[in-house]
Amino acid sequence: MSETTSDLRATPPRRDRGQVAIEYLGFIPLMLLCGLLAIQAGLAAYAANQAGTGARAAARSGSMSAYGDCDEQAGKDAMSGWTADRVHFRRNGSGFDEVTCTARVEVPDILPGIHIWGTAERSSTMPRT
Repeated sequence: MSETTSDLRATPPRRDRGQVAIEYLGFIPLMLLCGLLAIQAGLAAYAANQAGTGARAAARSGSMSAYGDCDEQAGKDAMSGWTADRVHFRRNGSGFDEVTCTARVEVPDILPGIHIWGTAERSSTMPRT
């Protein structure tokens, strides 16, 4: 009986070395994709925030002008660099007592060829003074 016990101890236990590494290799692309999508969502939210800032500034400045048009330069000056380069302004309506401006910012794509969010658009209305 002592011989069988010593024989069992002499054989090393079976190890699953490398299995965890293989599992990580399968999981890493999914983690990278989730991370890139989170960054893309952050860029879209930032572009929407900057579009609102630009629309407010353009409408505010346009409400103080004689013509009542959107002041595109004031809107671009209120925005950060890359959003100001990708913005388009539009005046909505033809009311004499208020100015409504819409800013539309193109959201950049992180993954080439995958166009998830096209543009972020925000409007702002200011009374004429």
